[in-house]
Amino acid sequence: MAKRAIGRRDFIRGIAATGLAVAGASVLSGCAQSGEESIKWDETADVVVIGSGFAGLAAALEALEAGATVKVIEKMPNPGGNSIINGGDFAAAGTKLQAEEGVKDSPELMLQDMLKAGLYLNHVEKARIVAEKSREALEWSMDYLGAEFPRLTYHGGHSVPRTHQTASASGSELINKMIAKLKEKNVKVELNRKVVRLISNSEGRVIGVEVRDGYRFGDEESGTPLFIKASKAVVLAAGGFARDIQMRTIHDPRLTDEFESTNQPGATGEVLREALKLGAMDVHMDWIQLGPWASPDEKGFGYVPLFCERLVGYSPIINPKTGKRFVNETGNRKERADAIILIGEPVVHVADSYAVNRQVVPETLEAGLKNGAIRKFSSLEEVADYYKIPLQPFLAEIKRWNSMVAKGKDDDFNCKIL
Repeated sequence: MAKRAIGRRDFIRGIAATGLAVAGASVLSGCAQSGEESIKWDETADVVVIGSGFAGLAAALEALEAGATVKVIEKMPNPGGNSIINGGDFAAAGTKLQAEEGVKDSPELMLQDMLKAGLYLNHVEKARIVAEKSREALEWSMDYLGAEFPRLTYHGGHSVPRTHQTASASGSELINKMIAKLKEKNVKVELNRKVVRLISNSEGRVIGVEVRDGYRFGDEESGTPLFIKASKAVVLAAGGFARDIQMRTIHDPRLTDEFESTNQPGATGEVLREALKLGAMDVHMDWIQLGPWASPDEKGFGYVPLFCERLVGYSPIINPKTGKRFVNETGNRKERADAIILIGEPVVHVADSYAVNRQVVPETLEAGLKNGAIRKFSSLEEVADYYKIPLQPFLAEIKRWNSMVAKGKDDDFNCKIL
């Protein structure tokens, strides 16, 4: 989510700068049971998958490979959810690309990074599965789907570069190939079908769903009621609730309507709430992911996240009130986002042309410059004037940053100098 308050972001020929805020990843109605009753089923499949992002499509493909019949339903008019608009970065440990670039990594190191970023509140065995299966999942994406990951990048909170970026620098690389693979198996994503109820039998087992077929997003009376039976399983992969302000403020009262979201509009959490009605237990819901890279000058995901996250470790983030750094730029997302929220207004990520040309995908830079969320400057003085940063403290801070880059060690915040 990007906090609204200050507009205007910039980048230029010697100096690049962009304003940063935080970006994140809808309320419990009644809690009545949802019984089988005397339902007349309109359609049937072995497995019904709700949601068409990475998780949902992967589940659908694996179910098909296991011999099941599958239906994938999506309430929005387009498939992919948040997955199709993200930056296309895949964290995996001990991969071929890491070995080629001389990066020493392991699932255990990845697990330790995950635990540290989670303040050791993680369910360790579940986090371990993510780490230990990360390379296998990446190889599945390449070998089975045909996705390409030509570039290894670094993200804050990781001990080493382990983020594998898709050829398109977008999650659409995977989503489109997943949809194509489903099409090969004669399965399509059934769009404009919104789940309104999970249906359980007398034993409490979920056996199907009620949907509105022909649903138009935002018109809750649209669409025709339709019942789909799941002979073996219903897979819930409908995403989060960042677009439901009431639900997110229940879990994190800071995240009011002052904060814009980079999520797609359909991230409203109703499937999660339906699961809770049937007795599912939610955990860590207050750990709403905040991305310390978003700009209030862009709606939705935009280009600034792809600009800023490529530059962590290569350039400083400045508090415009003081002209000083205030956080470890290579720290995990939560610590950076929380620090920005405490400042109370967007901050400024400043980078020189060397770092930008080295790290940022040209198409990203061009698009960000065109929409004005990234801006160019010819001097530090211009940056300070534009963002109303105290000049002398700012110049002194940049000089100090450069001196620490020269020796390869950050004495102030222990940023990993890249």
